[in-house]
Amino acid sequence: MNVSLQWLGDHVDFADYSMEQLDDLLTFAGIEVEGVRRLPENLVVAQVLSSEKHPDADRLSVCRVDDGTGSPRQIVCGAKNYEVGDKVPLALPGCVLGEGSESFTIKEGKLRGVESHGMMCAAGEIGLTDDADGLMILDLDLDPGTPLAKVFPAVFELEITPNRPDCLSHLGVARELAALVGRDLKGALHHGVSTTPLRKARKAEIRIETEQCGYYTGRWIRGVTVQDSPPWLKEKLESIGLRPINNVVDITNYVLMEMGQPLHAFDLAKLEGGICVREAGEGETFLALDGVEYALEPGDTVISDKKGAVALGGVMGGEDSGVTGSTTDILLESAWFDPRAIRRTARRLGIHSDSSYRFERGVDAHQAAGASDLATRLILELAGGEADEELIVCGRPPKPPKPVKLGGKFCRAVMGADISDERIGEILGALGLEKKGSSWAIPTYRLDLERPIDLVEEVARVHGLEAVPSRTTTRFVPASKADASYDFQMELRRNLASAGFCETKNLKLISGEQLADDRAMMHRGMSPVRLKNPLNDEQDHLRPGLVPGLLACAERNVRFGNPDLRLFEIGRVFVATPKGEEIEHEHIALLMTGDRFPRSWADGDRGGLDIHDLRAVLDRLCGDGIRLVPVDDDRLTLACRIELGSGKKAARLGIAGIVPPARARELDIVTPVLVAEMNLTKLAAARESDPRYRELPRYPGSARDIAMVVPSGMAAGEISDFLSAYEEPLMADFALFDLFQDPSGEKLDADRKSLAWSITYRSPDRTLEAAEVEAAHAKLLDSLRRVLHVDFR
Repeated sequence: MNVSLQWLGDHVDFADYSMEQLDDLLTFAGIEVEGVRRLPENLVVAQVLSSEKHPDADRLSVCRVDDGTGSPRQIVCGAKNYEVGDKVPLALPGCVLGEGSESFTIKEGKLRGVESHGMMCAAGEIGLTDDADGLMILDLDLDPGTPLAKVFPAVFELEITPNRPDCLSHLGVARELAALVGRDLKGALHHGVSTTPLRKARKAEIRIETEQCGYYTGRWIRGVTVQDSPPWLKEKLESIGLRPINNVVDITNYVLMEMGQPLHAFDLAKLEGGICVREAGEGETFLALDGVEYALEPGDTVISDKKGAVALGGVMGGEDSGVTGSTTDILLESAWFDPRAIRRTARRLGIHSDSSYRFERGVDAHQAAGASDLATRLILELAGGEADEELIVCGRPPKPPKPVKLGGKFCRAVMGADISDERIGEILGALGLEKKGSSWAIPTYRLDLERPIDLVEEVARVHGLEAVPSRTTTRFVPASKADASYDFQMELRRNLASAGFCETKNLKLISGEQLADDRAMMHRGMSPVRLKNPLNDEQDHLRPGLVPGLLACAERNVRFGNPDLRLFEIGRVFVATPKGEEIEHEHIALLMTGDRFPRSWADGDRGGLDIHDLRAVLDRLCGDGIRLVPVDDDRLTLACRIELGSGKKAARLGIAGIVPPARARELDIVTPVLVAEMNLTKLAAARESDPRYRELPRYPGSARDIAMVVPSGMAAGEISDFLSAYEEPLMADFALFDLFQDPSGEKLDADRKSLAWSITYRSPDRTLEAAEVEAAHAKLLDSLRRVLHVDFR
């Protein structure tokens, strides 16, 4: 938003403040100053004394102008919109116009053989507006030679936070600055009070048929003369980058920038019947002022007459009902629309007007009538005509904010500053609040003040944070679930980092095409969540899993020459239930691809990663008791369900497997891509919260090997589960150390395989004798035969 220093001066006198001081004030007011625009030096007011045709160019004129030096200056000009006697901007030699690489310096020279000692400028050429069509015509009361920087003082380019729509106007910014510097406004705090009698609209005049418009006012003004605006009005609009159009339209723009209330003027001759505020019909179209025809949808708010839509409520007027030079009777609209509806329509259609920008953030509905009064007064003054004595209203504005209680003791305790009750009252009063008992009445333009802490913030902001003493205080805070979750996630991060993994951070938004990469498979019956108003096609869904983001990272890394990857991500995923309820989960996902070991001169065959490498990492994260249970899943090769625990109490954490080779090739990855994804909440609940430590064994162990022949379809995990559950106090450990299969069937049947296990026996309190070990081992072999029906080699 552009704010003119000269325009602010209409409300508060800042003549004794430098630009730097005002910049600091705005910053401390919570308003970000993105830039300050100043007009260049050597740019002055000049009066055209004469104008003659160029002897060698039909489109050029040779002018003599008064630049205030007493000696006329000759200028060659190509514009045609001026007359002798007009006053225009003149760039003298040495003046630098434009910015950055597009800047250029005005020099004395010849144009088609005729000397020119400067350049008369359009508003766009000096950076006031985008309009470079014709010279900028200035106020005739200006003296030649006056620096144009005095006529158009500096303009602040401000970024207003969404919670402060009251600052989207010159009056709103002046209100803030006046409170900060302790000065009174020259006028009222706002223009919201209307002196015009109000009359409820008849259905034939105005009717509202949608909840998206709560309040609508209209005033009929007849016999106006539409013409150019006076110089003072043009200068105000041009100073903030707006192009003047005609006096009626310029007045509505002036009121918008003065008090933040959008208005719209309709040409009564182009309307048929009364005004109806409704939602658009299916397939309805609308021709806007920008010349574009938009396809509307139910939910878009339109202003219509008997023929159809004449304006897109709160966004833009229509080309067929706008005010032109032939307009004599107008209907002046001032209304309040639901911010959510305006935001939805503006974003869907890609229309971002000054009106929609303010309605989206919340306009003060209680100033609608006052804004209509101000605009009507200016129209009668500048365009003539006669206005109806009554303001026609339909609906009612929302209820004003509720009073907020604030005690001085609470304010001092929160601020940590010794500030008196009187000073607190002065600050809140300067901001427009009114004391009523122990509470403060909130003005209708400050909808962001809802709680006592909001008022404390206002007091601290105006009092000055630099005036709050610096103190160091601490207090004990008991541990919470959030602390436990954070600690658990940090433990996982450190664990994975020590294993050579790098953490990634991806957007929570993905494209519809990326949904096919979701491998979480933990949301049976769930569906992905699609955004109603996505910014683009590549970010139109909330991610249902983390694997799509990891695959996108892997693809980029491989294409940049980094094929050996260990990636992980911890973050939120989103799904919708069959009933449409949206829920969130915390997940962790892993991705591994490339060689098992880094490249080295001492390497033989480094080997590629396989599912067992992924299993090893899952063992690090989940601890003892993890199981990978094979499942059928066409989106993963060797798909396994990750479980922790045993029996019916086993927690199903997620899924692991290998990305199908066809998909890996699409990503330009030539090695297996291993992925896993788990629910963090389930993992934290299933894993032992406290680590258990065991002392080193004091007595030696005795190992026995078992080579057993089992069907090729039997998983080694089935034997591992049996050994884990086997009750033998002397059995201390077991490990699989060999796998043998012979597809030819010569040494072992093709449908069988040999698994060799090493069993360790140990006693915690003595050295075992050979007879004890043999007895325990024979008992184990017998159990394996009876339960699993294995054979021994």
